[in-house]
Amino acid sequence: MTGAPGINPFLAGALGRCPNCGKGPLFAGFLSLTPVCAGCGFALAGADSGDGPAVFVIMIAGFAIVFSALYTEVAYHPPVWVHLVVWLPLGAALCMGLLRPVKGLMIAAQIRNKASQHRRDDGA
Repeated sequence: MTGAPGINPFLAGALGRCPNCGKGPLFAGFLSLTPVCAGCGFALAGADSGDGPAVFVIMIAGFAIVFSALYTEVAYHPPVWVHLVVWLPLGAALCMGLLRPVKGLMIAAQIRNKASQHRRDDGA
């Protein structure tokens, strides 16, 4: 990686910035990457995080929501509809809020560690 000195690629990725320069946007849409950084020209098209961000987000948000719902149930014994009204929207919002920063972190880790996608097209 030929990143600019003093740039923390993980912080830049979590903030949705190019992990190489920290200036250009990492995302073109909600989760789609820009093919090339507008700030430094770094090629981001080859970076692919796969399902990793979704798995980490489900684990983090799932722990927080399940722990909170169980605590609420044991402490206050609310009716089931309260759980549905509170925890389902909160879980969806937490997942949506965490997905983009976690994907940025995983893309930054992939670029920082010089990981690449390998593919065999020889039929083996």
